[in-house]
Amino acid sequence: MFFNPRALLRHILLFFGYGLLGAFVTMTVVFLVTLEKRPDLEPWHTADLDEEFTAESDIHDLESYLRLEDRLFGQLDRLVYDKTGAAEDDLSNRFKRGSLTDPNRWSTNWNRTFEFPSDAPTAVVLLIHGLSDSPYSMRSIGMDLHEAGAQVLGLRVPGHGTSPSALVPVHWRDMAAAVRLAMVDLSGRFPGVPIHIVGYSNGAALAVNYALSSVENEQLPKVDRIVLLSPQIGVTSLAAFAVWQARLGYLLGLDKVAWNEILPEYDPFKYGSFAVNAGDVSYRITVEIQRQLDVLDEENLLALLPPILAFSSVVDATVRATDLVNHLFDRLERGDHELVIYDVNRMVGIRALYDMAPQALIDAVQKKIPRNFSLSILTNVNSNSRFIVARDWPAGSSSFGEEPLGVAWPEDVFSLSHVALPFPADDPLYGRQSGVSDAGITLGNLAFRGERGTLLVTPAAMLRQRSNPFYDYQQQRIQEFLGLR
Repeated sequence: MFFNPRALLRHILLFFGYGLLGAFVTMTVVFLVTLEKRPDLEPWHTADLDEEFTAESDIHDLESYLRLEDRLFGQLDRLVYDKTGAAEDDLSNRFKRGSLTDPNRWSTNWNRTFEFPSDAPTAVVLLIHGLSDSPYSMRSIGMDLHEAGAQVLGLRVPGHGTSPSALVPVHWRDMAAAVRLAMVDLSGRFPGVPIHIVGYSNGAALAVNYALSSVENEQLPKVDRIVLLSPQIGVTSLAAFAVWQARLGYLLGLDKVAWNEILPEYDPFKYGSFAVNAGDVSYRITVEIQRQLDVLDEENLLALLPPILAFSSVVDATVRATDLVNHLFDRLERGDHELVIYDVNRMVGIRALYDMAPQALIDAVQKKIPRNFSLSILTNVNSNSRFIVARDWPAGSSSFGEEPLGVAWPEDVFSLSHVALPFPADDPLYGRQSGVSDAGITLGNLAFRGERGTLLVTPAAMLRQRSNPFYDYQQQRIQEFLGLR
């Protein structure tokens, strides 16, 4: 009998190919079954809020945007709150009227667009919040900037402030269109006054996207300066597959597959549940930013970008902090950009407990010599002290100066987090110090104790640092950068 090695190889490859296909199908089925075993979807997961602004909406000014927002929140009442009823014994659910986390307990519902007017503003500031967030995250910063003389607009980005279901259909272009609308409106109302953007997380990505778009398109109003907090410049590459999970769930009629997380809604101004599409939105806007940077780089136009001041924690579980340096700051051409990095608490007593590499971001930025931007690193005076110094490297310099700040790490805090930067220690909702408010609940020191695996909300989520002990320094830097001091 004639031996055919090619035929044998073909059979072996087919065997392994079918085996891999079978394993993939099995894992996919197990994955889908596991997702479908999660808690049932509630009205706030399924409500179709079709009064939301989109890039195709026939809305071209802020007044019309706010009228549409009024209709949207009326629809939210009908499709969600009217169905869920009164809180009764469910006092932690934000979608129950009268609960401790009902946003309407507050004198202002910070889920909605807000504006702090000034009779004679020295600057105009557009504030853009993060993904799954609301304008509340920009509230304290907005109040401080307003007191310093600015006209402030805190924009509610499409898909936010209502119910988690709003993040299922939203596209990043809807968000970008809302930012353009706000910028056109502000430039029309305040001609000749400097206009700045302060963006947090995904809002930072939208700010950068707008600035790049305004260089590409001379018809768009120009930004004078940009401030970025926990900027979303890069996200995990796994986010690229988010859209396929959502599509698979849609094709199979499995509604829960459209959700990465289905969690209790106990925060009045931030979604607990997280739609798969939201991850796709974050990925696609970062891809678009890199495309824009490439185009402007090829055309030698990057020098036209406005000055940027960015703040980032050296550790960030939400975005890839190193991409802020590698994919944005390293590409900047002028020396008037500034980067501030919050180091971890480097006290000797807790160093051995770290399960991370906090040096990666610092190494990435310090190896850039010459540096086209100034750098500040907030770190411990030494390994035996909780007190903080700011080490400042001017643009183009390899030597630094050192400034004691007179503030210290709280005894039980080992680092900041992605979500901490916009909030002062006395924030009424997320602060560690009790602020003055009509809030029914505080989340800054939330920590229930009991057996593991019992609560739907993980201990890691509850213990995440939610406020910034160095907020005053940050706010001073922002106001100086924007010419408000």
